[in-house]
Amino acid sequence: MKTLLIRNARIRDDQELQDIWIEDGIIQKIGMNFSEPADRFIDCEGRVVLPGLVEGHIHPDKAFLEERKPNVSGTLEEAIKNTGELKAEYTYDDVYARSEKVLKWAIAKGTTVMRAHPDVDHIEKLLGVEVLLELKEVYREQIDLQIVVFPQEGILKSEGTLERMEQGIQMGADVVGGCPYNEKTLEDSIRHLELVFDLAITHNLPLDLHVDFADHTEDPRYLLTERICDMTVERAMQGRVTLGHVTTLGSLEPEEASALFKKIAEAGITIMPLPATDVYLNGRKDGKNVRRGMAPVLQMLEHGVNVAFASNNIRNAFTPFGNANLLLIGYLLAETQFMGSADQQRTVLDMITYNAAKCLGIEKTYGIAEGKNADLVVFDSKKLSDVIQDQPIANFVIKAGRVIVEQSIQQSVE
Repeated sequence: MKTLLIRNARIRDDQELQDIWIEDGIIQKIGMNFSEPADRFIDCEGRVVLPGLVEGHIHPDKAFLEERKPNVSGTLEEAIKNTGELKAEYTYDDVYARSEKVLKWAIAKGTTVMRAHPDVDHIEKLLGVEVLLELKEVYREQIDLQIVVFPQEGILKSEGTLERMEQGIQMGADVVGGCPYNEKTLEDSIRHLELVFDLAITHNLPLDLHVDFADHTEDPRYLLTERICDMTVERAMQGRVTLGHVTTLGSLEPEEASALFKKIAEAGITIMPLPATDVYLNGRKDGKNVRRGMAPVLQMLEHGVNVAFASNNIRNAFTPFGNANLLLIGYLLAETQFMGSADQQRTVLDMITYNAAKCLGIEKTYGIAEGKNADLVVFDSKKLSDVIQDQPIANFVIKAGRVIVEQSIQQSVE
């Protein structure tokens, strides 16, 4: 029976400091002035304690590729092209080393849950899935890893991809992915959606799609969110569908957008902006007043949409930046989405904790409450509303009641 007592924790800005009593990896009670003996004590001295951060959308298999083949134009099209060429040169050891580095960086910065999207196609085949399944086991005591079978190159135009996705699920993948805009025609994009919905239903798995990734409304392949809402309801998939990017939503007229946001909320769909990639790739043709190129987060939240955000890519053709630090991505989102008030900055934290946990289907065991898993992070800040702007280090990262990271100064992770 292992016990941990966390004292003087700032759990809420409008609440007195709290103690958290943990036994056998579960939060048993929360209150004040606990005096029970424990195997270990941590005195937070008023520092912020959050549930472990949730990285809801990331591509470890494609990390650290930028220097091998830079994206000169900075467009989505070149990013896909360059990455496709590099994937042909992948080896198991190469993918493993780059993916493992992403996991180590994320864990050190407070992430305890991750949904990874390895490519599944005629180029990479199932290599990324194989690597991440091994890493899932190797790092199971430090991070919970969900694996998506992601058809980056499309399904209809990438021979054998649907069969490989099926095989990846049989191997142990957790989520069905999709990328309908990377098909040749609108008809093929719609068929792509039908295939991945069918696959998800057949295997009783959630669905996580890359969709509507544009800064205009000219190409109907990038205007599929409303159709996905209808398909979600028709197939009784409410609460089990996530849409990443959806930057096209920022190009809709306000009235049209409002009606669609209501529909997204009613379908129980999570929207997952990917700020570092969305801001970097969109607006490339703008000669002045360059658009932010992101889905309108505040408006969606106001309509009751579950919104999270994530890193997406780390130092590759899609995003030449990143260090697997969700707080840094949150800073970018807060700046570009005008979320500067104290309440709004706390909402940004919700988006990588409770909102993301709901997206990943782990809300029943997640959070700072009695009976929840003791996956926690102690940040070197004294108020939740300051965490995003402070960009503090994670003094302690706790997984299942066990301290897995302890640091008092900024440390690099190799």
